[in-house]
Amino acid sequence: MDGYTYFDNNATTPLDSRVAEAMIPWLTTQHGNASSLHRVGRLARGAVDRARMSVAKTIGAEPLDIIFTGSGTEANNAVIFEVTRAAGHRGELVVSAIEHPSVLRAAECCAAAGMTLHKVAPGRDGVVSAQSMMDRLNDDTKLVCLMMANNELGTLQPVADVARACRERGILMLCDAVQGVGKLEVDVEALGVDFLTLGGHKFHGPLGAAALWVRPGTHFEGWVKGGSQERQLRAGTVNVSAIVGLGKACDLIRDELELRCEHLLGLRNYFEGRLAEIPGACLHCCDAPRLPHTSNVAFEGLVGSELMMRLDAAGFAVSTGSACGSGQDHASSTVLALGIDPEMAAGSIRISFGMTNTLHEVETFLDALAVETAALRSAASA
Repeated sequence: MDGYTYFDNNATTPLDSRVAEAMIPWLTTQHGNASSLHRVGRLARGAVDRARMSVAKTIGAEPLDIIFTGSGTEANNAVIFEVTRAAGHRGELVVSAIEHPSVLRAAECCAAAGMTLHKVAPGRDGVVSAQSMMDRLNDDTKLVCLMMANNELGTLQPVADVARACRERGILMLCDAVQGVGKLEVDVEALGVDFLTLGGHKFHGPLGAAALWVRPGTHFEGWVKGGSQERQLRAGTVNVSAIVGLGKACDLIRDELELRCEHLLGLRNYFEGRLAEIPGACLHCCDAPRLPHTSNVAFEGLVGSELMMRLDAAGFAVSTGSACGSGQDHASSTVLALGIDPEMAAGSIRISFGMTNTLHEVETFLDALAVETAALRSAASA
C-alpha cells in the first residue's frame, strides 16, 4: 500500500514473494486433493509431505509427528480440549496469565466444564518465573501451558525449565511457539515439551497454514473428526497451497534466521534508542530477554487506541495488543498483568517490525510519533 508503513508484524506478516511463487502452481494448475489416489492426488500428497519434512526440520522434529492445522488457535485449542476431555474434565490446568487468547479462552471453557484453572502472573519484566509455575504443580495437574514468546510484550518465557519440572512429575506441557518460530532457534527436544504449535503467517508465510507437533508416545486423538487426513488426527480436506507455502517459509527461515534477526534487532534498537526524545514515553520490559523485533511502549496520560488511530491516519500501522483481542477499548490484559498503573497500561501501543521494514521507515515513524503524541496532549489540555 503506497504511502503506508506496516509495523504490526506480530499480527501477521506480508507474504514473502518466494513463498507466493511456490504456492502459485497449487492455486492454479495443480489442483489435486491430497487424499486422492490418482496421479494428481499423489502429486498433491507429495507436496504436502515435503512441506511436513520442512516444518519438522525447522523445529528439530520428525515429519510423522507434525499435524497440519488451519491456525495456531486451532492447534492450541486441540491440545487443551483433548487433554481435558481425556481427563474427564477433572483435574487442574496451569497457564501463564499472559498466554494468547487461544489458550486463555480455551482454558476458561474447560474450567467452566469442571477443570480447576490456575493463571500464573508475570513479574514486572513480563516474564513468568519458572518457580511460580512450578509452585502450582501437583498430582492433579493435567496440563501446563507456557508460551515461548509473548505476542504483545515480546518477552521470552522459561519454557525448558518448566518443562523439565513437568516431565519429572509426568505432567503434559503445551508451548505456543507461534511468535517464536521464525525469530528464534527452536528445538523441541531441547525445550522438552509435549506439544508445540506454530503458524506460518508470523514469519512471512501464508495465512491458513499452521502446525502442531506432538511428542511421540503422547496420547492425542484430535477433535476435528471426519476423514482420514493427518493420520485421522485432524480431519478435513488438506489446504495444499497454504501448506506448501508454510513449508517454503520454513525453508527460508532455516537459511536466513541469523540475517533476519540481525535486521530486526537493528530496527528495534534504533527505535528504542530514540524513544527518549518523545515526552512521556515508557518502554515496557526493556531489561527482559525479548524477541528481536517487538517493542511495547506506553505514553503517559494518553489512550493507546486513540494514538493508534491517529498513527493509522498518518500512514502507520501499529496495534494496542493482540489482534485476536482487538475491538476492546480498555487496556490490554497482558500489559495490566505486569502490575503497572491502569492509566499507563491504557496508553500502550505495540510496534512489531518485519523484514520489509527499513531504517528510513523507522525514522519517519519516530517523527510522526512525536507529532501525534504532542497533538493528543494538546487536545487533552485544551
